[in-house]
Amino acid sequence: MKPAPRSGAAAHDPTGRPALRVAVIVKTNYGGLWTIPQACALRDRGHEVVVICPPGGRLNDRLAEAGIRTVASPFSFRFRPSLSTLSELWRLRRLVRRLRPQVLYHHLYAATLGARLATVGLPLARVQFVAGPAFLESRAVRMVERLLWRLDRTIICGTRYTSRLYGELGVPASRRPAVTSGLNLAWATADLPDDTAATRAEARAKGRADLGLSPDQFVVIMVAYVYPPRKLAAHRDRAFKGHDVLLAAWQEIRSRHPEAVLMLVGGGSDQAGEDHRQELIRRFGVADDHSVRWIDTADDVRPYYRAADLSVSPSLSEGHGAPPEAALLDVPSIVSDAGGLPETVDESCGWVVPRDDPAALAQAIEHAYAEFRSGRLAERGVRARERSHRHFDNRISAVRMAEVIEHAAGVGGPPGEYAPPAAGKAHSR
Repeated sequence: MKPAPRSGAAAHDPTGRPALRVAVIVKTNYGGLWTIPQACALRDRGHEVVVICPPGGRLNDRLAEAGIRTVASPFSFRFRPSLSTLSELWRLRRLVRRLRPQVLYHHLYAATLGARLATVGLPLARVQFVAGPAFLESRAVRMVERLLWRLDRTIICGTRYTSRLYGELGVPASRRPAVTSGLNLAWATADLPDDTAATRAEARAKGRADLGLSPDQFVVIMVAYVYPPRKLAAHRDRAFKGHDVLLAAWQEIRSRHPEAVLMLVGGGSDQAGEDHRQELIRRFGVADDHSVRWIDTADDVRPYYRAADLSVSPSLSEGHGAPPEAALLDVPSIVSDAGGLPETVDESCGWVVPRDDPAALAQAIEHAYAEFRSGRLAERGVRARERSHRHFDNRISAVRMAEVIEHAAGVGGPPGEYAPPAAGKAHSR
């Protein structure tokens, strides 16, 4: 059933499409920055957009800078069997009714559950965006989603892997399009006077010098927050980013190449994450290992990427993660075969290895080291950047998502194609 037009909505945008009122629900006020280009694309196509999220934080500031209206969420996105949870859901329902959106666009699974439960029976189209697939790898959540996905008109899947998981739950292909959230391509060189090979090379040399790294040192980087192990996650009692896998593999690499350097950039995601980081530091003797540098959370990771020769994403569960970002700064990647990571590289610009396999990861790093010594690894970095530009431009993906939302609301034709590339097979050479 298509939602009925609402009185008081803007008449039409310049292309002739009826304008929509779109409410976006996000559970975070710090992350979720991918919502900004998506909200702007909807706004620029003539639609009225409001974002419902917790007050304060980085996300609200960035949305305000972009001219997107925000409203404080009355729901904490914590599901507990209590009267307060019911009260929060009721207040969220009242807020949505007051805003009278024709489309409710929700991000991150806790927000998805809240949006669905709070708006049952309201005349609107629900559209979900799935940034990461971790929740679908839980057997309990899959059982729930096998029923609840029907409350969404469309599920925009950030990776082909996520779309396939929803297909296994019975979602028709037409209702689970894969559209990457993408990246701001200009970010990689926004701090440079121009975007030329010479300028990028100069910035790389400066970045290494600033970090006390010599040109002949092999530098591996992993950029990721440290999340704590989750008892109810698919990988029980394991932290999903795979820091432990990389640190185990690195013990073999440093024994062969003591001059090599591993940079881990990112602190704990919260106090539990920081506690887990400190436990990893103790377990792997990082404090006494001069080949490992663990940098706490950095506001700007570009200098670290520029100093690196190789990025590693050893996750047990992941969307697209860091590889497209690393590629924008000419850094090729080794990725695990988890989630959407294999969609981010191919044989020309990276490697795919089995997840949770330190020996296989060490072997792939060894191949990269050999290419670094021969001068071929930098060529992979150039091809990685070209691939990221082709497949991960958020200016294009935001428009495609707007088209999907319009189509779900019944005011636009079928959306164009800007899907993530198909995943490659695992390869270590």
